[in-house]
Amino acid sequence: MPLSPPLKTLLAGVALALLVAGQSLAEPAAGGIELRGTGDLGVVIERATGSVALVDTTRKAVLRHVEGFGDLSHASVKFSRDARHAFVFGRDGGLTRLDLLTGEVDGRIVQSGNSIGGAISQDGRFVAVANYEPGGVKIFDTATLELVIDVPATYQKPDGTSDRAKVVGLVDAPGNRFVFSLFEAGEIWVLDPSGDEPVLEKHRDVGSLPYDALITPNGRYYIAGLFGEDGMALLDLWHPEAGAQRILPDYGRGEERLPVYKMPHLEGWAMAGDRAYFPAVGRHEVLVADTRGWTLSDRIEVQGQPIFVMSRPDEQQVWVTFAHPHNDVVQVIDTRRHEVIETLSPGESILHTEFTPRGEHIWISSRDSGHVKVYDTRTFETLATLPAASPSGIFFTHRAHRIGL
Repeated sequence: MPLSPPLKTLLAGVALALLVAGQSLAEPAAGGIELRGTGDLGVVIERATGSVALVDTTRKAVLRHVEGFGDLSHASVKFSRDARHAFVFGRDGGLTRLDLLTGEVDGRIVQSGNSIGGAISQDGRFVAVANYEPGGVKIFDTATLELVIDVPATYQKPDGTSDRAKVVGLVDAPGNRFVFSLFEAGEIWVLDPSGDEPVLEKHRDVGSLPYDALITPNGRYYIAGLFGEDGMALLDLWHPEAGAQRILPDYGRGEERLPVYKMPHLEGWAMAGDRAYFPAVGRHEVLVADTRGWTLSDRIEVQGQPIFVMSRPDEQQVWVTFAHPHNDVVQVIDTRRHEVIETLSPGESILHTEFTPRGEHIWISSRDSGHVKVYDTRTFETLATLPAASPSGIFFTHRAHRIGL
């Protein structure tokens, strides 16, 4: 049966639209913006220029360098729920929102004098910032960057006076909660901002000088490292009424602690099966804990004081970076044998690493060499070397869908 003229016109229009759509996927759209998803994107902090490099992990390439982020001498990044935006937390108190699709800054505020990181709530509505100066947590609307809640980290000192503590170890937790530690106070607070009135739960006397923290991948355990004493503080968020308990209290008893050149970080969270791997403060060791009872099960000797201990997604390897003066190498531990199986030299002043979502590659930044290297995690072959201005933190968008990252 012959087609009617209106139907011919309709089919021709559909065909033309499909042709244009096919071309637009392969070519830049209007304004030079390529149509793409965000699943293989990430950002690399460039300390020297207050900028970030927007990267493509599949191409192993820098798409563009974006300026306007302020002081990035200590910076971290969180991603929106839809992985469209990166929220960059700067040392100068800046909170900056980057549109990953346009490659442009589309919001920035300076919300404190000195900040140390942040987190995004489970439902994506809130972005929380941990502040050193003045000590506390501020929570903003992710869409508008308007202040929603201001929580001063005020605590009582032994002499009865009050002060404000530096906030560290801020993470998101299930139930739209945020959990964080107060450095000078030795406290862990749990904040739920989602109701008509925020609910704040305080756990006191958790240990001396909690300096950083992590949350387990299932959102159950919040663990804070203690700088003022050996061991760590653990809060079971399924049973918070039990309060915080000390774990691994004796790992350094009777041993002389080495000078600490840089505080280790716990945020990466290395876990393999029922074992967890932590950097030991002031020692050339990676600690291994049995997560069934949170007891020390092994200590792995490494070549320096570990800073970041990161687990490959398949949990067969742990990659370790180090403090000065041994910060020009990365060591790889086999989690089945608890042995160092590879030592790499990617450049000078290495701290930060990031695995691609399934762990086939790892990106390593070398601040003083001015580049990021990409390695095959099976063969340890160098796959790419990308120039960057004093690169440090590396963050990929798969973090948007993981608790605590």
